[in-house]
Amino acid sequence: MEILVKVAQLILSLSILVILHEFGHFILAKIFKTRVEKFYLFFDWGFSLFRFKKGETEYGMGWLPLGGYVKISGMIDESMDKEQMKKSPEPWEFRSKPAWQRLMIMLGGVTMNFLLAILIYASVLFAWGEQYLPNDNVKYGIAADSLARQIGFQNGDRVLSVGGEEVKRFSDIPKTILLEKASNVTVQRNGEIKQVHIHDTLFSKLLNDPQFISLRMPAVIGGFSEDSPAKEAGLQPGDRIVEVNGQQVRFFDQLKGVLADKKNEKISVTVEKEGGETETVELTTTPEGHIGFYVGNMNKYFQLEEKRYNFVAAIPAGISKGVQTFKEYLKQLGLIFTPETKAYKEVGGFITIGKIFPGVWDWYAFWNLTAFLSIILAIINVLPIPALDGGHVMFLFYEILSGQKPSDKFLEYAQIAGMLLLLAILVYANGNDIVKLFTSQ
Repeated sequence: MEILVKVAQLILSLSILVILHEFGHFILAKIFKTRVEKFYLFFDWGFSLFRFKKGETEYGMGWLPLGGYVKISGMIDESMDKEQMKKSPEPWEFRSKPAWQRLMIMLGGVTMNFLLAILIYASVLFAWGEQYLPNDNVKYGIAADSLARQIGFQNGDRVLSVGGEEVKRFSDIPKTILLEKASNVTVQRNGEIKQVHIHDTLFSKLLNDPQFISLRMPAVIGGFSEDSPAKEAGLQPGDRIVEVNGQQVRFFDQLKGVLADKKNEKISVTVEKEGGETETVELTTTPEGHIGFYVGNMNKYFQLEEKRYNFVAAIPAGISKGVQTFKEYLKQLGLIFTPETKAYKEVGGFITIGKIFPGVWDWYAFWNLTAFLSIILAIINVLPIPALDGGHVMFLFYEILSGQKPSDKFLEYAQIAGMLLLLAILVYANGNDIVKLFTSQ
């Protein structure tokens, strides 16, 4: 059921983004009196699921959910309509319009995506506000996984600055370390100030493990997983685990460390009830060394900062968040195109995108993720690759600056090359997903 919810959110999100992206091209084509022959969600290679015609445009839905398109008359695009291009140009065709109008039409899609992201962010801030954990309120410090400990972090460290700059929000710490490629992090450890130095060669590993630093949480039961040994033993939400086989435990990371070598083993667990009394139960761990619970909500243990926005204030806040997300994703692309980081190995396809959606339907998360994907779609589409909007923009800039238009035959070959390149990237990205599925088993 969880997978179906993720898939449904992914399809709905991408459908919204594709329709509005193509509408950006469509509306500008109409403004400049350019004929649009087809407007499709998904690709209709061979056949369509449904279609209807209104005016000069056919609207429909294809069967292949890899995006969508508008077919603009007199334009060399993925339809590769060579017969039309052999005829003399008509005044309502794309190729007959001035270069600046063609440029506006091609930029319509990415512009719509960026404006959509800002609109969504502003709406989310207006409807829900925002809530975050200030780094100053992280009273238990961090939980460092094995990679973070290898680098030099320790459980309980309090991060004071990254690359010499203070980070105000705790959730921004891992992201800032990665995107800024910070070589040193200042932490407070047992009352002393320490420096953790990160070597350049470790950033490729950090990209594989974006949660290398997480929030250190008390070992308090928030809920249970399926077939939970802890639940079967009679433990309750709100119970705080304080001992395992007589060994003291305070935090969830400590509990994981204690259980790591106790797989499918009978153990005694002592908990402190909410009323203060203690209780000891015996249970058998899972073959993975778990006892089947997840920790409680952090709101119960940490003082969060909450900001509310009225309609007027939400607009500049949405713009600011959209611009910030745009800048951060450009930095992520920079990592992908930097060979020494080996970030290209982490490029994912539809499975990776689907995984970022929650397993339950959450409108707050859905709209935030849709806004983020809208930014990604805008940036990816404007890359100077033939077959993408950016490829057309690149050739149009050349035409405007040089005064010479590339030949239709050249544009045709460039379109084919671009489509082959995009197909290779698609196969590579989704191949990465499949490999990760098998290697993570």
